[in-house]
Amino acid sequence: MSQSYKPVFPKTWWLQSAFYTRYMIREASSFFVATYSALLIIGLWRLNDGPQAWDGFLHALQSPFAVLYHLLALLFTLYHTVTWFAVTPRTMPVLIGDDFLPAAPIVIAQYAAWVVLSLGMIAVAVWL
Repeated sequence: MSQSYKPVFPKTWWLQSAFYTRYMIREASSFFVATYSALLIIGLWRLNDGPQAWDGFLHALQSPFAVLYHLLALLFTLYHTVTWFAVTPRTMPVLIGDDFLPAAPIVIAQYAAWVVLSLGMIAVAVWL
């Protein structure tokens, strides 16, 4: 009876290559993206529950832990976004005729859309 091959990897295998390290940091950043999305949904629930619930939610967001979490979430979300924009041309290539669109226009279009949408949301927040 033959035994199957089971490779053994050290727990720090991803630290042995810069590519794998960046990949694992990007994967870990999705935790902050997901938990921040959940936090926004909780905020909507609290807003729906009335003024006292909303005020309690806002008060909780002023704690030092919440401020630190928001800073970490911002940094990891920015990292996640930038790395996703860089990989998009390889994961979703655009075929034009018989050739693929070069990566640069795809990435530039994503950054342009990001800036336009961000400025639009800032404008709405300021004028409301």
